[in-house]
Amino acid sequence: MTENKTAPTAESAQAFVDAVEHPVRRADGQVLLDLFEQLTGQPPVMWGPSIIGFGSYHYKYASGREGDAAAVGFSPRKGNLALYGLTYAPGSAPLLERLGKHKTGAACLYINKLADVDVAVLRELIALGYKHMTTAVHESLQSQS
Repeated sequence: MTENKTAPTAESAQAFVDAVEHPVRRADGQVLLDLFEQLTGQPPVMWGPSIIGFGSYHYKYASGREGDAAAVGFSPRKGNLALYGLTYAPGSAPLLERLGKHKTGAACLYINKLADVDVAVLRELIALGYKHMTTAVHESLQSQS
């Protein structure tokens, strides 16, 4: 079995955010760093070279592949802010409708800048996503064992 490419590292999440070139993306990254830490109660951990994660969960697919992943997190990319773990929870769809300007992908929520979204709704999505990924997903996996 191959190892996950995205694994926790000892790199500093704060240093990563501080090094973001785009000033708006860097400022938004700092706000997200503080929000995620406050709402999850978890310290930021770099997962691979560019994802800042908070908390973790263990997964196991029917194929036998298993591993650990960040429960929720984000990456201040050049083109947008990618947020992870916020779209899976039951109850996230109505929040996404109220969030503001965003796009979703297979596993990500993409926003251009925090000014485009309602930060109060984003806070709800972060808290809901974290709770879902650390309790509901864990309980689901335990019941499959």
